[in-house]
Amino acid sequence: MKAVVVTQPGGPEVLREQEKPTPEPAPNQLLLKVHAAGVNRPDVFLRKGKYGGAPTEPGMVLGLEIAGEVVKVGGEVPRWNPGDAVCALVAQGGYAEYAVVDARHCLPVPAGWSFEEAASLPETVFTVWHNVFQKGQLKSGENFLVHGGSSGIGITAIQLAVAIGANVFATAGSDEKCQACEDLGATRCINYKTHDFEAELKAEGMDVILDMIGGDYIAKNIRLLRSDGRLEFINAMQGPVAEINVMDLMTRRLTLSGSTLRPRSAEFKAELAADIEKHVWPLLAAGKFKPIIYKVFLLSEVAEAHRLMESSAHIGKIMLRID
Repeated sequence: MKAVVVTQPGGPEVLREQEKPTPEPAPNQLLLKVHAAGVNRPDVFLRKGKYGGAPTEPGMVLGLEIAGEVVKVGGEVPRWNPGDAVCALVAQGGYAEYAVVDARHCLPVPAGWSFEEAASLPETVFTVWHNVFQKGQLKSGENFLVHGGSSGIGITAIQLAVAIGANVFATAGSDEKCQACEDLGATRCINYKTHDFEAELKAEGMDVILDMIGGDYIAKNIRLLRSDGRLEFINAMQGPVAEINVMDLMTRRLTLSGSTLRPRSAEFKAELAADIEKHVWPLLAAGKFKPIIYKVFLLSEVAEAHRLMESSAHIGKIMLRID
């Protein structure tokens, strides 16, 4: 089968298409013929050498989310059958014609969705649902802020928060991106290149904030939180270190937390997938969430897809079509 591997840590040019053996599913796994895969920020970190605590081995096949057709079913899998269309969360291996996946980490392709649209879901939905709704406990009527509102994570967080009745705010790096966030239901999106989001949103205050930026955003986020507010970190693109006033946490009973998805156990991801199918998939069926695909690349164009991801010029998801 064709697959894209990391030949060595480095820039997009280290991604190379190679022939690899088609994997065989273990008893608890499915073998999927992959039709589409998502390109995500963690893929960039893995390509550069490290993400989630483990170094990237040369020859590793990237790709954390896929959609395709079930080809083979392991002997201990009770649910899926050959021919089923599924999307799935994987720890690696998505940039390939075939991939094996824990059957419990699969979800049905939503009715009427293309494989590219379905493959845009797992990494972002799993991340947002766990951090914003399970850990952050966002509720209807609360104020929610997501940084990087036009990213894959951002467009997912905005739509899901709007769907449950929260008041949604966002930051993004251009007026065009801000308009896209507001078109998805955000009450207001702040262009962080021209305005100070803390000053702009101080009057509202936030109950939950999802941050992938870190750096000097950390202290600003804390100051924006209302009493009993929750701040959830999923990345720290501007740096992980900040000075904070612990009295702010104590007097307003604030909760600061964070997580990375890829290193979590198979059991955790299985429970998360089940909760998402129960709570999020009905929202998809009801039309309360729509996929936002910025551009689809062929597998052979994966280096260009990574360059686009690193440029941050996109609005929504970057996808690979695997034919």
